Amino acid sequence: MSSDFLIIGAGIIGLAIARELKRRQPAASIVVLEKEAEPGRHSSGRNSGVLHSGLYYAPDSLKARLCRQGALEMAAWHVEHGIPLNRCGKILTPLAVEDAPHMERLYARAQGNGVRVEKLDAQGLKELEPETRSATGAALWIPGAAVGTPADVLKTLADEVRKAGVALWNNAELARVDAAARQVTLKHGERIHFGYAINAAGLHADRIAHQFGVGRHYVLLPFKGLYWKLKADAGIRLHHLVYPVMDLRTLTLGIHTTSATDGVIYLGPTAVPAFGREHYQGLHGVRPIEALRMLRDLVRMFLHDSEGYRQQAWQEGRRYFRRGFLEAVQALLPNVHAEHLAPAAKVGLHPRIFDRRRGALLKDFIIEQDAHSLHILGATSPAWTSAFPLARHVCEHIENPGASAPEKQETDFAPHDRTARTSDAPP
Repeated sequence: MSSDFLIIGAGIIGLAIARELKRRQPAASIVVLEKEAEPGRHSSGRNSGVLHSGLYYAPDSLKARLCRQGALEMAAWHVEHGIPLNRCGKILTPLAVEDAPHMERLYARAQGNGVRVEKLDAQGLKELEPETRSATGAALWIPGAAVGTPADVLKTLADEVRKAGVALWNNAELARVDAAARQVTLKHGERIHFGYAINAAGLHADRIAHQFGVGRHYVLLPFKGLYWKLKADAGIRLHHLVYPVMDLRTLTLGIHTTSATDGVIYLGPTAVPAFGREHYQGLHGVRPIEALRMLRDLVRMFLHDSEGYRQQAWQEGRRYFRRGFLEAVQALLPNVHAEHLAPAAKVGLHPRIFDRRRGALLKDFIIEQDAHSLHILGATSPAWTSAFPLARHVCEHIENPGASAPEKQETDFAPHDRTARTSDAPP
């Protein structure tokens, strides 16, 4: 068969692109391939659901340009479709006195990125989040952060693109690519000729890009995010997301809290190396040759100490074990003890892109493009938050290669009153 547009991957990015393409070109035929039995089995369905505010990202980065607008639109999607949304806001607190300069940098970056942020003194922190520890007594409050429900978003979005006439094929794993002939062959033998291909395959995006002859110096390094749950009877009441202040030079947010829309409070995640693209537990998802490649790239990062990776590797390695994880939690929430933690089935994989030319992990979204295909690499956090404006950005690149930022919107969905802590009502 033939299709004007072929989208590989039915995660949040692939579905958002299908929706945007159909809006722009209603007569175009669009096929979305999903190798699993349903969308969202991997990164999109396993992410924390946090709608990030955009304060972490360098002002000139694609993430900074897309995240804030994406949060507004993703929140609006929840309201429009009646999907649970916890508008809880976020507290950032320094865990050591040495973190004070990092907090100031985050405050400045938030202001530069148009993110509403407020400094709290010790009394203000005690009023908003009394369980939280601050090494300096100060903290940052970001009212615009929220937590959504990824599974419900994926379902409503998949239903919408189907109704619009997009063909969504499940159990459709890609086997071969003939880029010159603009043809792909699926594992079960079906051949599809395409006018233009969009690779939104998440954990497999680099491998598919290489089959198209694109981005060969980029390879994926997955990091595993493990969580614990805070028991309901622990007596620890949290009103916001609580994060440690991070050093902007690093690649991880640290152990933090996520207040899910079902009332469960998750603690985590870790960022330990995974040795397979779907290595969630045990040896499942580990392929020996690929695991050796990933280990080699990790060793190279460690030896070069890229982005302070040695210190991060030591910290995250300890957090793989319950005792080290608990120590990281107690640095943030000192009243949490071992008996308050329950194992969580929740496990996520972060598809970080390693640039072999530089020997470093990349912090931004990477879009590689040729005449007949476009490839989204490293679609990790805040990809879920940014999905709708990222889809427009991709479509603008397809229609006009080299397109710049998407349109901006000067509104906010967060409650501004410091007494308004948690609400799922419309803004």
